[in-house]
Amino acid sequence: MNTGKLKRFVFGKLESELSEKLTYHGVNHSKYVLLSCEKYIKRMHIPSEEAYLLRTAAIMHDTGYIWTFDNHETESINYARKILPGWNYTDSEIERIAAMIAATRIPQKPLNVLEQIIADSDLDYLGTGSYYKIGNKLYQELLAFNKIANEKEWDRLQVKFLQNHQYHTPFAKKNREPVKQKYLNEIMKKWGW
Repeated sequence: MNTGKLKRFVFGKLESELSEKLTYHGVNHSKYVLLSCEKYIKRMHIPSEEAYLLRTAAIMHDTGYIWTFDNHETESINYARKILPGWNYTDSEIERIAAMIAATRIPQKPLNVLEQIIADSDLDYLGTGSYYKIGNKLYQELLAFNKIANEKEWDRLQVKFLQNHQYHTPFAKKNREPVKQKYLNEIMKKWGW
């Protein structure tokens, strides 16, 4: 029930195989999501068997970026299904992990508590003091992959994203949502929207 070896293996693979253009979706993002999940595990007293699966999903959730930028969740799920049997995960455990990875797809539609936790952990930074610092990494990444052309287009995308996004866990609704709304208002004020 220890994910340590899997974490070292997967994070090593991410460090060596991800594109350098992935300034946001690099190994540090996966580490951030795992750390955020760890906080939820403690905060919500998640049982150890469930915590094991949640940690695994957090470790695996963005591995698909090794192969594709778009629809990476599907590739992450495929990779999890490919390698996790070799790490002694059962078919039913792998399917629960796959569902948690799928819950990070935008728009997020988590169906249970573990899926809510990973979904909120994946976008935790939106409601923290790290919003602009981490968001700038995503801005640089989207520029590098020609998904946006300039700062105004980025801010327009952020406004739409922040308006449509919702947190799922009681903790995030109480502690992250108000901070996220503050950033939304700041961006809209910046452009007079």
